[in-house]
Amino acid sequence: MPKKFKQKTVNGKTVPIVKKSKADSEFQSYTYIKNELKEIGWNIKNPLRTSKGQLYTQHECLGHPEIKAMLGKLTPEYVVKLREDTFWVMEAKPTLDELEVAFEEAVQYGKLINKHKFVRAKIVTGVAGNDIDKYLVRSGFWVEEKQEFEPIIYEEKEITSILSPEIAKRLLEENKPILKEFDIPDEQLLKAADYMNKKFHEASIKKDKRATIVASMLLSLLGETEPNYNDTPDVFVPDINVRASEALKRHGKGGFFKYITIQLPEKPDAKNKFKEALVQAFFALRKINIKAAMRTGSDVLGRFYETFLKYGNGAKDLGIVLTPRHITEFAAEVLNVTHKDIIYDPTCGTAGFLVSCFYRVKRNSKQSQLDAFRLYRIFGLDLQSSVATLAIVNMIFRGDGRNNIFNNDCLSQGLVTTTKDNQSSAKFVSRDTTNSKPITKVLMNPPFAQPKSTEKEYHFVNHALNQMEDGGLLFSILPCSAMVKASAYKKWRKTLLQNNTLLSVITFVEDLFYPQSQPPCLAIIVKKGDPHPTSQNVLWIKIRNDGHRKVKGKRLPDSKVPNELDNVKRLVQSFTTNPDIQVENIPLFQKVSQIDFQDKQLELIPEAYLDEKPLTITDIQQGVEETIRDTVAYLIRSGKEEVV
Repeated sequence: MPKKFKQKTVNGKTVPIVKKSKADSEFQSYTYIKNELKEIGWNIKNPLRTSKGQLYTQHECLGHPEIKAMLGKLTPEYVVKLREDTFWVMEAKPTLDELEVAFEEAVQYGKLINKHKFVRAKIVTGVAGNDIDKYLVRSGFWVEEKQEFEPIIYEEKEITSILSPEIAKRLLEENKPILKEFDIPDEQLLKAADYMNKKFHEASIKKDKRATIVASMLLSLLGETEPNYNDTPDVFVPDINVRASEALKRHGKGGFFKYITIQLPEKPDAKNKFKEALVQAFFALRKINIKAAMRTGSDVLGRFYETFLKYGNGAKDLGIVLTPRHITEFAAEVLNVTHKDIIYDPTCGTAGFLVSCFYRVKRNSKQSQLDAFRLYRIFGLDLQSSVATLAIVNMIFRGDGRNNIFNNDCLSQGLVTTTKDNQSSAKFVSRDTTNSKPITKVLMNPPFAQPKSTEKEYHFVNHALNQMEDGGLLFSILPCSAMVKASAYKKWRKTLLQNNTLLSVITFVEDLFYPQSQPPCLAIIVKKGDPHPTSQNVLWIKIRNDGHRKVKGKRLPDSKVPNELDNVKRLVQSFTTNPDIQVENIPLFQKVSQIDFQDKQLELIPEAYLDEKPLTITDIQQGVEETIRDTVAYLIRSGKEEVV
């Protein structure tokens, strides 16, 4: 009987898809398991040969006398040594539809071992797939009382990846298949984002479409089941769209679905490549257990979403400048955002500041207080409809789907006080005819003005202040130039001080937004409504290190880099509450002082106020040597033989 091949269309012709033999595919699954174990931290050397080794390959496990006594000549694909008397049995199959077969075979091996008096196979895993179709994983944990292996789950979702040493250790310590907490390290999120971006690139998916595709994919995972990866492109993609649309409707945001609808290409070849890229992306998400982790308080969906936006060629091509998470968290902390605040970001982008406020309130409030805060006291606008949709999706991943984020031009909108369900709140209006200002805290990063733009950054700051009650606090990122330029900027700074109190100015590191290109920037903290007294102290800070460093086109946290933001967080919060507190003067870093109103330029930037560090003899010597080196280098380049 002739072999039946699956078919595909290439250049208008139907041709068979020739796959590798079952033996080749099975070998691929063995290699995949071994590589994965090594990558996530297991020692893949034979325990019989190396004291720290943890992996018996096929047949090698029979070198262990207790295992051999129970298995006889049977040989599972791999056995991992967890403890001296505790093991993890793994079985592999070459096709995705054999996952249950692989798992059941691993279960049978495990049960045979568990007939021993002292030795136990506590974990079993089935792996199915190959390099073309990718891999599925299912694991179970031995429950002694039931004499059965039960699925390893978190919040009713099975773990779908090969277990890391940390997870295996926790399972053994807790001695049950249900994890109390589950999180995904940032490195794994970054790796998954990089992989998905690569697959989208290979499928010729445009950069400006990738962020919205990922938004729909993640929304589609919020349901109990997943899309059927074996469906044709014409069924698979609409299924994702339906799931994403339903998720938005459940949160009262169905009208925004049109901005993230996944559009299939027209040509058959392109359809197949497109669908394959999505399937590989879903498998990458399964590999990091995103279904299990997304029900935790670990914010994994949001963290992955932001990681992909920043490094998946989405943000730049959508015209988004993502405010780094450590800055949005810093802002929420120093403004001391609470469940009583009504917060606003008039240029919210993907909602980074709003998310950080949400989580700060979540950490410090009762559930009823958090519910009231998220329903009635979070407000955001963005001019771009697609970006506003990304912000809404971002908040949905935090369990806050019914937020007050809308697509509109903030400069044409106003906010007025209202009451909803007996809760203090606000509402947007096109014309504000009242003096009732509801906002207590603003956190924002307005778009930096282009050279010929008529909309300067301060227009957005002015708008935000106009929505605030007297005594409210504003945190805004601005380009450093906005606080030193003359002309209109100087006039604005003067007006700002005539109507409000400047509490603090903090200069950030120059590469804060890397890999996106942005000018040097700072943050201002302003108290609304009280004219700035000439005797009022301002807290000036210049951050030189913020706990991050550049690595291969990315700016990532690094514990070896000092984090001066963390060091000053409590100080800034305290000073914002009470500007009369004593502050240590640290040259080049921090100082409190009054504004120099005699300065003709009215420069309001830390560098104009911080003290210089006294020069030491070593500093002077190094300066002289550097000057001599520079002079000699200049003479050599210019061809001059002597200094005139």
